[in-house]
Amino acid sequence: MPYEAMSAETVLLHGHENDLIDAYLARPTGGGPYPGVVVIHHMPGWDEATKEIARKFAHNGYTAISPNLHFREGKGSSDENSASVRVAGGMPDARTMGDVQAAVNYLRRLPYLNGKVGIIGYCSGGRQVYLAACTLSGIDAAVDCYGGGVVTPASELTPRQPVAPIEYTKDLPCPLLGLFGVEDKRPSPADTVVTEAELKRFGKTYEFHTYDNAGHGFFSVDRPSYRQEAAVEGWKQVFNWFGKHLA
Repeated sequence: MPYEAMSAETVLLHGHENDLIDAYLARPTGGGPYPGVVVIHHMPGWDEATKEIARKFAHNGYTAISPNLHFREGKGSSDENSASVRVAGGMPDARTMGDVQAAVNYLRRLPYLNGKVGIIGYCSGGRQVYLAACTLSGIDAAVDCYGGGVVTPASELTPRQPVAPIEYTKDLPCPLLGLFGVEDKRPSPADTVVTEAELKRFGKTYEFHTYDNAGHGFFSVDRPSYRQEAAVEGWKQVFNWFGKHLA
């Protein structure tokens, strides 16, 4: 049986406008090389469940980093940070993209990286994955897990989120996997049809999977939205996708 061990810790990285933010880094113990994955957390924040996802990637042979995108809120818990973000009108896209790019760059400087970096995100993090994959550098594969707001009508755009991510589809340079629930309302099945049509229009490499009896947050093992069948199958798709494009 192969030896199994991992290392997990909080690290610091220079994010948007060189702000020093914290991030959770998990990796297999050993010299590697390993592919890297940036885990973009959901709106409930940089929480225990998100860190568990990072460790799941490390267990499966990836170096994973999850930046705390709510670090600047400075509250006592991830729930409190998320609440203040909502009150302020959501996460500013420019700041978020700066922090995600910093996480990608952090992985690319590690001596045990194999040269490939993917990104994955859930809920608001899925939207941010789509935006990052289209606008940032150094990303080799992306996974959007039920990202709400990729398709956004003009009436819902804000100064913090001024452009719908779907508008950047033509610039997407890497393969994209999308995982959705048929019972979700944001994104709805109609939203994913619109997104898929845009990906087809520009000839992008992608796969979309929509699961029956699943809604928003079906990966979240600590929430009532968890759906075992969809989550188990979804994880298979994630590791197949990253195994294909980050090996």
